[in-house]
Amino acid sequence: MSVSSPATPPGSTSNLGSRAAAGAAKTMAGQGARMVVQFGGIILLARLLSPEDYGLMAMVTALVGICEILRDFGLSSAAIQAKSLSNAQRDNLFWVNSAIGLGLGLTVFAGAGLIADFYHEPRLVAVAQVMSVTFLLSGMNTQYRAHLSRGLQFGRLAMSDVGGQTLGLISGVLAALAGWGYWALAIQQVVGGAVGLIISAIASRWLPGRPHRGVPMRDFLTYGTNLMAAQMLGYVSQNIGQVVIGYRTGAEALGLYNRAFQLLMMPLNQINAPATTVALPVLSKLQDEPGRYDIFLLRGQTVLVHVVVAIFAFACAQASPLITIFLGEKWQPAVIIFQVLAVGGIFQVVAYASYWVFLSKGLAGSQLVYAVIARLLIIACIFGGAYWGALGVAAGYSLGLALTWPLSTIWVARVGNAPGWAMFNNGLRAIVGYGVCALVSWFAATHWAQTPVMELVIGVVAILVAYGVVCLVWPAFRNDVRTILQSKELLRRRG
Repeated sequence: MSVSSPATPPGSTSNLGSRAAAGAAKTMAGQGARMVVQFGGIILLARLLSPEDYGLMAMVTALVGICEILRDFGLSSAAIQAKSLSNAQRDNLFWVNSAIGLGLGLTVFAGAGLIADFYHEPRLVAVAQVMSVTFLLSGMNTQYRAHLSRGLQFGRLAMSDVGGQTLGLISGVLAALAGWGYWALAIQQVVGGAVGLIISAIASRWLPGRPHRGVPMRDFLTYGTNLMAAQMLGYVSQNIGQVVIGYRTGAEALGLYNRAFQLLMMPLNQINAPATTVALPVLSKLQDEPGRYDIFLLRGQTVLVHVVVAIFAFACAQASPLITIFLGEKWQPAVIIFQVLAVGGIFQVVAYASYWVFLSKGLAGSQLVYAVIARLLIIACIFGGAYWGALGVAAGYSLGLALTWPLSTIWVARVGNAPGWAMFNNGLRAIVGYGVCALVSWFAATHWAQTPVMELVIGVVAILVAYGVVCLVWPAFRNDVRTILQSKELLRRRG
């Protein structure tokens, strides 16, 4: 049953610009706090644990992580995207996700021995069994989060994320200080999942009723099935490299790759996911207003690509001093892997708005066809690079992302009537502009500094100067920056 009802009907676009602007502000504030917690966790735990500890955890998560996609079954996005959602349908979705989470948790628990046998690592049995609990917790949390997102209650959603991450990190650090090694990472995941569920349930002010018969659920399940299949292909393309490295070279090499990959995914997940949280319900409500839809889409993409590409450009240029200062000398072999992955991350983020089009317009079937083509291309590149070890896997992954970027914009322009050429140009300007800034930062730091701290200081100054010059001499880039600075006011005006 629903304890409260939103003041504005779910399908209404009344005051949408103001609500989107407020939601974006709350979401980004929450994600800023979450990034601080997560980055702090990376620094603390990387100094307390070894590459082998991370490698052991990555062996489990790379294989069973696909269960997380099965657990969601695409039903969170289906609930957010739907033009109407009754209480009975929402109740049924809760029980479907919870049942899937329970089933997957039991499957992972029972199959823990097979995971250990695959890697020839007996320690993985207990790790996989403990991690199996997280699937039930996530399954129960799926529709609570969807409910908050659909109601544009982004402040409460951020509270759940930050609270779960913070208490999970505290528990992980305490376990690491106690000398529990890789168990600290498992404890962090379980505690974080449990706390996130509790906060979401309280914040949503909604208690699910019993399952209902005779309620139309086919559209949700069809949409969710297609989306789940596409997401599964995406997951495989992202993580097959880790499976290959773990199988061929062992836990230590995988630990180095995993930390580099997680440093890449941290800003992607912390910015892309909340950006989608804001963009999906807004764009879904504008499906029947093409003009406003394109404006919101392009403005949202502009903000996203400039923020994330700027971060990756600087991180790639200054990877060596950043990793040395924050993670420690023992992680230096991960520098070149991270730099190669960061280039791929740039191509991934400039293509991300295509994902918004697929979701918001209910094009799950078309997304699945695209995913089959794009992800198989990425997987082929990864296997091609695997011959050269972890660095080759990173290069193959980044090459695959670069090849699929133009394909994604062409695809959504054809099947979703999206402004594909404008989306492509948005990404291209960011890549060229921040690429120049990164090269200047790298050159200045490597030629005029002798210590990691000085490299970082000179690198920051150089990239800021280069950024100012690019804005000054390139009008199109300068207009993008002006659009970002004016986004909140423009959104309110159009609401």
